[in-house]
Amino acid sequence: MRRSRQMASCLSVVVCMLVAWYSTQVDGQAPATSVTVFEGARLIAGDGGAPIENSAIVVQDGQFSRVGPRGQVQVPAGAARVDLTGKTVMPTKVDLHGHIGFQHDWDGTMAKEYFTRDNLIDHLQRLAYFGISATIGIGDLVDRSDLRGGRTNWGDVPLRVQNEIVPGAALFRTAGPGIAWPGSGANGHPSRTDVPYPVTTVEEARQATRDYVRMKPAFIKIWVDDRAGRTMKLTPPLYLAIIEEAHKAGVPVAAHNITLADAKLMMKAGVEGWLHPPVRGGEQPDEEFLAMIRERIARNDRPNMWFNPQAGTAASSREDWDDPLLRETISPEQIQAQVGEQLARITPETIGRARKNLREAGANSALKLKAAGMKIVLGGDTGQTRFFIGWSQQLEFENWVRMGLTPSEAIVAATRDSAAAAGLNTGLIATGRNADFIVLDANPLENIANSRRINKVYLRGQEVDRAGMRARWQARWKSGR
Repeated sequence: MRRSRQMASCLSVVVCMLVAWYSTQVDGQAPATSVTVFEGARLIAGDGGAPIENSAIVVQDGQFSRVGPRGQVQVPAGAARVDLTGKTVMPTKVDLHGHIGFQHDWDGTMAKEYFTRDNLIDHLQRLAYFGISATIGIGDLVDRSDLRGGRTNWGDVPLRVQNEIVPGAALFRTAGPGIAWPGSGANGHPSRTDVPYPVTTVEEARQATRDYVRMKPAFIKIWVDDRAGRTMKLTPPLYLAIIEEAHKAGVPVAAHNITLADAKLMMKAGVEGWLHPPVRGGEQPDEEFLAMIRERIARNDRPNMWFNPQAGTAASSREDWDDPLLRETISPEQIQAQVGEQLARITPETIGRARKNLREAGANSALKLKAAGMKIVLGGDTGQTRFFIGWSQQLEFENWVRMGLTPSEAIVAATRDSAAAAGLNTGLIATGRNADFIVLDANPLENIANSRRINKVYLRGQEVDRAGMRARWQARWKSGR
């Protein structure tokens, strides 16, 4: 009898659950608790179109389900409502050039020992704080072949974290350790200089690439730079072998290189991305190089090519560096220690020259490459001394406008186009995309620096706890750890 009553009770519970489920499905809607409509904001969708001045954005199960003018978007019954009247909404940005994981941001020190899951996630949270929903780490500390029959035994933190979705943190993808001539890869702090595969022969180049592709990296990074004559660099036979092996495995290649001659060989070989301008060091892209870009697009031969313009921070003023967005995340002591000398040298004359040089560089290189068909994407080169996480991307993004882009073009490049280059479902406020967006107190189309005036950040439909992050980071400044 007791067993019969237990079975009847269980059956009753199941029936109730089925009725509840059915009541949420009869009109094709998900349970009301999973649906929120954000109403009244000016909406910059990230596609380059005109903003919607009074929008409705429906978020369901972590994605945008409906987007359009308020009053023209059907809102599911029972949806939660958030009033954003007077605010501006734009997509989150995507960064394709980070060196995160090695640094402790509260004291500026760097070490391989710091490359832990906790530290990497702290950096991903810093990116989220600035409205960056995803990043690709480059020169990451990960176990690789030493090319002599052994392994580095550096662990698998990047490989694990790239398979995680961490609440309140940017998505992470890894480009692994990279490949370079010994000593010509990651420069700066010693913790990073021996991370890339060191190759000097074609066989080593192929062996390294075959080992590399097993990591399933976002792309294979190669350094082709003699560091102003201080070292050798990858020769054409070496980097062409790497490109061939990578493409054979279906993995894209992104290059750090300097000369026009190398850029032409790489363009012909099908390199997809450049983690700086493809031509620099005093040279400029010529008509032959620009024609190679157009021809690849016309032949549909790996036509989605991209580059980081390297607008940098030199054109930013002292007032820029006093902005609360930076000062909330980095201590005054660290700002002084890492960029104090740079800030002390800023005068109206230095800023004027830097902005003039940036406009000229844009006209002579970046804008020509863009016009030929390459996509500008965001790359802050961040996570090492002087390159503050989140802030470097912000200033780079703003300086694109000083370089010659319109604010709308800069937003499209940092959001939709960067997400497309990274192969991630973010960077655009449109049906089916991850519900990643920034709520701003001012309109960045009027002044790109208004993109700093962040009111809230949402990742996958959930608000990022920026106040909690800020309190935790600032507590570290006082404790020193």
